[in-house]
Amino acid sequence: MKAEDVKTTTIDELKKLLLDLKKKQFNLRFQRSQGQLENTAEVRSVRRDIARIKTFMAQKVSGEAGKKTPAKKAGKTGKAA
Repeated sequence: MKAEDVKTTTIDELKKLLLDLKKKQFNLRFQRSQGQLENTAEVRSVRRDIARIKTFMAQKVSGEAGKKTPAKKAGKTGKAA
């Protein structure tokens, strides 16, 4: 999964994709514990995809929150000389 693919998806689609990846991770863990997992690199790949999706979800949520409220200007809060 590439970051460009994740950028264009909506939050609802990301939630569904995250749920699917968590199920896949769960199944991979069982396969690994039973000794049936052939491609061990897939565990790492799924774990990174989950992190990537969570990162983009957080960015989209914070981006939407930022659009609703006006940005505060940074000002000096020091004492007068």
